[in-house]
Amino acid sequence: MAELEKRQVGVLIPAFNEEKNIGPLVKDLKAFGVEVLVVDDGSTDKTAEEARRAGAHLLRSEKNHGKGASLRLGVDWFLGRGYQALVFMDADGQHDAGELPVFLKALAGGDKVIVGNRMRSPGEMPALRRATNRFLSWILSLAAGQKIPDSQCGYRAVSREVLERIQLDTDRFETESEILLEASRLGHKIISVPVRSMYEGGVSNIHPVWDTFRFLRFLTGYLFRRALQAKKRS
Repeated sequence: MAELEKRQVGVLIPAFNEEKNIGPLVKDLKAFGVEVLVVDDGSTDKTAEEARRAGAHLLRSEKNHGKGASLRLGVDWFLGRGYQALVFMDADGQHDAGELPVFLKALAGGDKVIVGNRMRSPGEMPALRRATNRFLSWILSLAAGQKIPDSQCGYRAVSREVLERIQLDTDRFETESEILLEASRLGHKIISVPVRSMYEGGVSNIHPVWDTFRFLRFLTGYLFRRALQAKKRS
């Protein structure tokens, strides 16, 4: 991506009670010359204040609505302001801002959907989380019709062209999978790029058992709805 066009890329960070991590992350990202939006999903700590102090744009919900709801809100905000691509990151310190150029380079090369892949070198990722990621990624790859090694990685980039056409209906962690399924439905190739796994003792907000069940329930419903829509069109 040309240097002048870097201003057309925004970074979207949904956050819930991340006052310790959000400020340093925003500052590191701002150093790359991109705009950052933090969507505070009803935090009860100083997440909003720290994000704003570090230089981020801020949207804040009084109540917690879920990660997916924050992503949808943030996407709408960016699309209303002419950005040509979005990079999605988590606020929990598990994504390295220093790897942002990897996503910018892929966007510059014409890729429309780029997802981080931690599974080549999962590092300190807990064994149960690693197994869950591999299982869900295998299932999603089958549904999408293309290999996605780490479908649960929240570090990703999506072009405006894709974001304007996808239909998102979920409000929680399933939204990230929904984005990939919708992009695949539209015929876009999903590119994976290696990123660091930065657990280092951190606690994931995802519950392996419950969120696996919820993912499978979402996937079943998603495929059923799309099959009905296809039948109506035929």
